[in-house]
Amino acid sequence: MEEIVIKVKDFQKTYGDLVAVEEISFDVNRGEIFGLLGPNGAGKTSTLESLEGLRKPDGGNLRILEVDPVRQPNRLRDLIGVQLQASALPASMTPREAMQFFCSYHKVAPRYDLLDRLGLNEKKSTQFGMLSTGQQRRLALALAIAHNPPVIILDEPTAGLDVGSRVDLHDLLRELQTDGTTILLATHDMAEAEKMADRVAILLKGKIAAIGSPNQLTATGGGLVKISVSSEAACLEKNGNNFPNVRQHTLKDSYAIYYSSEPGPTVSAILDYLKDHNDRLVDLRVERPSLEERFLEITHTNHNTGG
Repeated sequence: MEEIVIKVKDFQKTYGDLVAVEEISFDVNRGEIFGLLGPNGAGKTSTLESLEGLRKPDGGNLRILEVDPVRQPNRLRDLIGVQLQASALPASMTPREAMQFFCSYHKVAPRYDLLDRLGLNEKKSTQFGMLSTGQQRRLALALAIAHNPPVIILDEPTAGLDVGSRVDLHDLLRELQTDGTTILLATHDMAEAEKMADRVAILLKGKIAAIGSPNQLTATGGGLVKISVSSEAACLEKNGNNFPNVRQHTLKDSYAIYYSSEPGPTVSAILDYLKDHNDRLVDLRVERPSLEERFLEITHTNHNTGG
């Protein structure tokens, strides 16, 4: 049986008359990368900051390894590593000094190797205020994981990073996951969530609109499956638009492209058509909607229905 590490039950957060988060519930298992997705104002940061003990919930229960973030802050601090959206180190502090300070706070040896791993070795004596945004975010991640916490909470971890830095960060997160670290990730980057997260929750207007693995979410809804076909004689370019369950059809380069609500019957009919016309298949690609496409579908539907 999987061990629940993060438990959110009927959590609510309000700011005056504004309900930022309205009674949401979800669990995160040990060693899982769980993504929180949603547009600005959906409630992601309020949820993370309450789990980190920075804000007090206005309803429901939050637990990290059975620890209450509000009532047991001293126990919480060694259980979690946190990378916030905005870093707030003194402008004159260097990465080396920051690593010494944070590791001293957690009573562990400084992890200078993390500065090297995250491309900060040459900047270890540079003042924080002189670092680029991407370098500041990489330093924040190094500090978050330096004390080897069992839970890491990341708020937009790759914002401001170049492609190479993103790849390095993702590799590091995979290593941490392999070692059993549980990672809660809030991001606007749908491709990142689809690649990295085992499960995601889509937040809209303070409520969970959908939850599941990226594959589960992209397999549901009204999204059409894209079927791209290339053949030697290109018989599909001349005819063959009337296949079952096809909603849209187009030609691009040497491919006939179909958008189908039921790809199984569509693909079967296409292959039969090629055989009947003595044409040979060169390439066949079946692609389900991306998580970004599914996200846009969910947010558009909820916006139009006022939900």
